[in-house]
Amino acid sequence: MEEKNGFQIFIVEDDPWYGQVLEYHLTLNPDYEVRLFESGQALLDHLFLKPDLVTLDFSLPDMNGDELYHKIRSSHPELPVIVISSQENIGVAVKLLKMGVSDYLVKDDSTKDLLWNSVIRIRENQHLREEVKTLKEALGQKFSFQNSIIGNSPVLQKVFTMMEKAIKTNINVSITGETGTGKEVVAKAIHYNSDRKKNKFVAVNMGAIPHELIESELFGYEKGAFTGAVTRKIGKFEEASGGTIFLDEIAEMDLNNQSKLLRVLQEREVTRVGGNEKIKLDVRLIVATHQHLAEKVKAQEFREDLFFRIMGLPIDLPPLRERGNDIILLAKHFMDEFCKANKMPSITISNTAKDKLLKYQYPGNVRELKAIIELAIVMSNERELMPEDISFNSIAKEDMFLLEQKTLKEHTRDIIKYYLKKNENDVMNTAKQLDIGKSTIYKMLQEGEI
Repeated sequence: MEEKNGFQIFIVEDDPWYGQVLEYHLTLNPDYEVRLFESGQALLDHLFLKPDLVTLDFSLPDMNGDELYHKIRSSHPELPVIVISSQENIGVAVKLLKMGVSDYLVKDDSTKDLLWNSVIRIRENQHLREEVKTLKEALGQKFSFQNSIIGNSPVLQKVFTMMEKAIKTNINVSITGETGTGKEVVAKAIHYNSDRKKNKFVAVNMGAIPHELIESELFGYEKGAFTGAVTRKIGKFEEASGGTIFLDEIAEMDLNNQSKLLRVLQEREVTRVGGNEKIKLDVRLIVATHQHLAEKVKAQEFREDLFFRIMGLPIDLPPLRERGNDIILLAKHFMDEFCKANKMPSITISNTAKDKLLKYQYPGNVRELKAIIELAIVMSNERELMPEDISFNSIAKEDMFLLEQKTLKEHTRDIIKYYLKKNENDVMNTAKQLDIGKSTIYKMLQEGEI
C-alpha cells in the first residue's frame, strides 16, 4: 500500500477541465495530496488507499450520485463526502445532508472558495475527533504506576520512586534494563502521569529504522527533497510537539545521526530535510536501551556530549529474576488477561507450579514470562496450572554453570557467589535456597574463595 503523508483528497469529476481546476486550487495547500477520478467505479477501486475526503460530482456517466454515495458509506462509513452538483435543487441537497453528506456545493464562480473553506472545516473536525480518540484511549489504559506495572518488590518500589520524580518536571529520562523488562511501559506511565498527558506519546524504535532513513523519519522532509518525496512528511519530533517522544534502543544510532539529534536537542528546533524553515519544538525526551551507553562512549561508538544531554534522570529496570514474588503476581495477571481475552473460565496456579516459576531465571524477563504462562494455559487440562504444564524454552542462568568446563569446586563457588549476590549477601537465605549448611558458605568466605 502506498504511504499517505498529507491530507488525501479524492476528486470525482467527469468533466476533466473542471476537475483539473479543482485539483489545482486545492494543491495550492502543500499539505493536500489530491487525486482526480473521472468515474464512480474508478473511485471505488481506489478507496483501499483510505482517503481523508472525497468530493463527488453528483452526475456521473457510470452511476448516479445516490448509488455511489451509498457504496462509499457501506465500505467507509466515516469518510467525509462533499457533493458538487450543477443542479441547484434544494430538495436533493436537504436529502443528501440528512443522509450524512458533509457539504453540498453548487457549481458556479464561488465553488472553488466554498470548497476550500469546507475542506478546512472538515479537516479541523477530524483533528478534534482524533484528539478525543487519543485522550479516550489514554484514559482507558489508566496508566497509574500500579495498574501498568505489576509488582511490589523492593527493587520495583525504587523504580516507582524514580518515576514519581520524573513526572514532576520535564527533565529528560533515560531508561535502562534488559530486553523484556518493560521500558516502554515505564515511559508511557511517566508520560500519562505528567502534565503532557493530553498530548501525544510518540514511540520510535531506533533499531528498526535503517540508518539512512533515521533523519527523515525523526525530522521529516519537504516535497521534492529527494526522489520519492512526493509530499511533505511531518517528522516524529514535530508529531510529538507538546507531548513526549520515546526513542527506544537509542544505542543503535550511528554517529552521524547522533550529531544531528544532538543539534536538535540543543537548539530545541528542527529543520525538515530539503527545507529551510526552523520549526520550534516543545517535546519531552525519554530514551531507552538495553546496552551500557557509558561503555559505548568509552569505545567511541556513542557521542559523549549526546550521552550527557540525554541522560537526564536515569531509571534502571531490574531483571525479573531479581523481583522475587512479583513473578507470581505477574503470572496471575497474565493468566487472568489470557483467559478473559479467549473467553475461558478463570484458572488458578498450584503451589508446585509457583515453585517451578520462582526457580527459573527468565533471560527474556517479563515478555518471556507472559509467553510461558499463555502456553501453559493452552497445555493445561485442568482448572489449575501444574508444573508439567510449564515449559521453558530458554536456558536458565543456573544451567549455564553446567555448560562451562570447570571443576566441581569451581562450580560450587560460582553458584554460591551468584546466589549471595542475588540475595544481597544474605548467608542464611542463600544456604536455605541451596540446601547447604551456612558454615560451608562462611568457610569459603573466610578462606577468600568467595
